[in-house]
Amino acid sequence: MMKSERAKFGSKLGIILATAGSAVGLGNIWRFPYMTGENGGAAFILIYIICVLFLGMPCMISEFIIGRNAAANTARSYRKLSGGTPWMVVGYLGVLTGFLITGYYLVVSGWCLEYMYASIVGHLHGDPGFFKTYFETFETDPLKPVLWALAFVAVTHFVVARGVRGGIEKASKMLMPALFILLLVIVVSSCLLPGASAGISFLFNPDFSRVDGDVFLGALGQSFYSLSIGMGCICTYASYFGRDTDMPKSAVQIGVIDSIVAVLAGLMIFPAAFSVGVNPDSGPSLLFITLPNVFQQAFGGIPAVGYVVSLAFYALLSLAALTSLISLHEVSTAFLEEELKTTRRRAAIIVTVACGIMATFCSLSLGKYDCLQLFGTPLFSIFDFFTGQILLPVGGFLTCLFVGWYLPRKLVYDEFTNRGTLHSAVFGFYMFSVRYVCPVCIILIFLHQFGII
Repeated sequence: MMKSERAKFGSKLGIILATAGSAVGLGNIWRFPYMTGENGGAAFILIYIICVLFLGMPCMISEFIIGRNAAANTARSYRKLSGGTPWMVVGYLGVLTGFLITGYYLVVSGWCLEYMYASIVGHLHGDPGFFKTYFETFETDPLKPVLWALAFVAVTHFVVARGVRGGIEKASKMLMPALFILLLVIVVSSCLLPGASAGISFLFNPDFSRVDGDVFLGALGQSFYSLSIGMGCICTYASYFGRDTDMPKSAVQIGVIDSIVAVLAGLMIFPAAFSVGVNPDSGPSLLFITLPNVFQQAFGGIPAVGYVVSLAFYALLSLAALTSLISLHEVSTAFLEEELKTTRRRAAIIVTVACGIMATFCSLSLGKYDCLQLFGTPLFSIFDFFTGQILLPVGGFLTCLFVGWYLPRKLVYDEFTNRGTLHSAVFGFYMFSVRYVCPVCIILIFLHQFGII
């Protein structure tokens, strides 16, 4: 029997939108605006963009090189290029990280669906205390959050099971433009509010007096995490790249899209928040407690506008979550499909069931189930901490060392330049970044988050 040819993305636009969709997620919508507000506004944005261009991009290109050259799932790619040496563990670590992230990310994604539904039926109106009670009651409910999470993984399964071109690429070409349209609708609505200029000024007038080492490390961490580095997504998608894909150019385009979404998220949140005198919080409280209150106050005078903005916002969150979950699901699906030598649909079913079970436990751990907690910490929070604070930095660090110090320089050069000379002039800078700058920065981020430096 002839071996079937490995699936490829069908167009350059599909590559950009699918990979950008992997990078653009809930972190762009809530974490970036909050960190921007806490770290000097425009000053933080400038530092963040520099970090994306000179540190995040080299790491992304490194995963591109591994995935496209090996043309296999993340674990097999590292195993193939490492020749079976201990370096292959990095690939398995990437698959594990992506799988574990899917478990708790599905829970938050389900929350987005609940709030989109609540916006449709008109439940999101009341005083600030109402929104806090509404979220806390829903979050600890033993049934509703689980059902929404399972609904989300079912939609994700439908896309991934249809394959690379018919599922992932096709969905990305619809979801990413829709995401941008919704984002622009809310940005325009927010910026037209009375007093919105104060929020715009806050976002774009740099306050360099607040810039210190913590701000630089915060920008570094946000740039690495927002580009989906270290969780297998980039490497897996790169395995579907054609030989004509310009990887440095693609990395720049994806980084630009990711940064634009993050800045637009700031324009969506700060003008509306300043308009009603509310300071944005961080985490779930921003998305599910503060912003519903902000939208109600800001657009309460025109109910139809408030309804549209609230619905558009939670539809936006759901789309951002879906594009990221598709890539996370694909990491595990591609791994099982190739390692178990089974069909894509069967592999997708296994991943969907496993992730659904994991999401169920993570969701229930936020309720009164002590058996799903460790030292009083919910399983949900443990997954979040272990993947975000440990596995992602370790995976990114080891990937840089693998590409910068282990892989043959000629292999890296050929992949980077597409065996041409177009990017040979900046190859030296790329190698310097991957060998020295990126590993050192990742170590600094890792130590800083534990208060060691």
